Amino acid sequence: MEQHLTYFISHYGYVGIYAALALGVIGLPLPDEALMAFLGYMVSKGNVLFSLSLLSAFLGSATGITVSYILGLKLGLPFLKKYGPKIHITEQKLQWTHNLFEKYGSVLLFIGYFIPGIRHITAYLAGISGMERRTFALFAYSGALLWSFSFIMLGRALGENWHRVERIAHRYGWYLIICIVLLGLVSALLLRLRRSRA
Repeated sequence: MEQHLTYFISHYGYVGIYAALALGVIGLPLPDEALMAFLGYMVSKGNVLFSLSLLSAFLGSATGITVSYILGLKLGLPFLKKYGPKIHITEQKLQWTHNLFEKYGSVLLFIGYFIPGIRHITAYLAGISGMERRTFALFAYSGALLWSFSFIMLGRALGENWHRVERIAHRYGWYLIICIVLLGLVSALLLRLRRSRA
C-alpha cells in the first residue's frame, strides 16, 4: 500500500488528497484513515507540509460531507436506498445509523467520522431530516477538522508504523468516541451553568 500511496501523493499532490477524501466521505470505498495516516508519516519525513496536508484533508472531508448532505436534502431516502448498496451502504447499515441519528442527531454527525461505515451515512440522514444548515455546518465541519487532525497526527507519531493506524482505530475507536462525547457533554454543561449564572 505504501508504494501506491507514495505514487498517488507524488503525482496528484494536495489536490489528489482533497479529491480522494471528498469521494471517500461521499461513500466510495477508499482507505481514508490510511491515506491520512500516511500523510502524517510523510509530514514526519518532511516530504509534505503539515499545514497544507491538514488543509487539503479537512477541505476534502468537508466537501464530501456537504455533497452528501445536499443529496439527502434534495433527493431524500429513496435515492439512498436505491444507490446506497452500490457504494456499500446496505439497508442494515442505514437502519442502524438511522436509529443512532434519531437518538444523538448532530452529535453523531460530529463523531460519525470515527466510525467506519457511519460517516458515509450521517450527512445523508442530516439532509433527509432537514437539519438546519448552520447546525449541520457546526457539527460536520468541526468533526471533519478533528478527524483529519487526529489521523494525520497519529500517522506522524507512528512514523514508519503508520500502517497500524487502521488496527488502532478499530481497537480503540470506541474509547475515543466515548471521550469525545463526554468532553462535549461537560462543555455543554459548563456553558449552561455560565448562562444560568449570567
